[in-house]
Amino acid sequence: MRNALLLLSSLLLPGLAHAQAEALENPGTVSAVQERQYRMNHELTLGVGVLPADAFYKGVLGSVGYTYHFSDSFAWQVGRGSYSYNLKTSLREQLERDFDVAPTNAAFEEQVQWMVGSDLVWSPIYGKMAISNRSVVHFTGFLLGGATVMKLSRSDGFRPAVNLGVGVRVFTSRNVSFRLDVTNNTVFVGGTRLIQVPTFQLSTAFNFGATE
Repeated sequence: MRNALLLLSSLLLPGLAHAQAEALENPGTVSAVQERQYRMNHELTLGVGVLPADAFYKGVLGSVGYTYHFSDSFAWQVGRGSYSYNLKTSLREQLERDFDVAPTNAAFEEQVQWMVGSDLVWSPIYGKMAISNRSVVHFTGFLLGGATVMKLSRSDGFRPAVNLGVGVRVFTSRNVSFRLDVTNNTVFVGGTRLIQVPTFQLSTAFNFGATE
């Protein structure tokens, strides 16, 4: 009996010792979330964009805005303003030329001249990616929503709107980043009639007072 116990111990002890050593070397799976390398604080944006959707004109936008960032995830775009330089489409030119449609036709006059507004911004996504294993790009994805006042080209053309959109920001340094905003303003024209004004804007953002 004693010999049997000794034999069993000699077989089990090496295996137990090996298992303990592996447990010490690999105590378990550990996941770590890396801190953001770039943080925003006071943001000034200068951008250009387009109003692509209307069949009778296309707008070229020049924009400026200021955003205050409360944290990595939440910000308030305190103010934004855009001016639209509008160009006739070939469809409008054809209607005016071939069918004598007056340039003062109501369908032609609901053009955005400028807009101002304010939004709340939520940035739930932050990440980085390697490009050709030579450089690392840091980026964020965000959602925004707020209110807009638009000046349409008609004489009584001040109109309220609800603005919703998505965007992405790419950092180049602590102080400079580039952001792409894709938004849509639902404009209350009168009564129950609504028009949709989508925008695409690319902006350079200058960041002040943030840490890296």
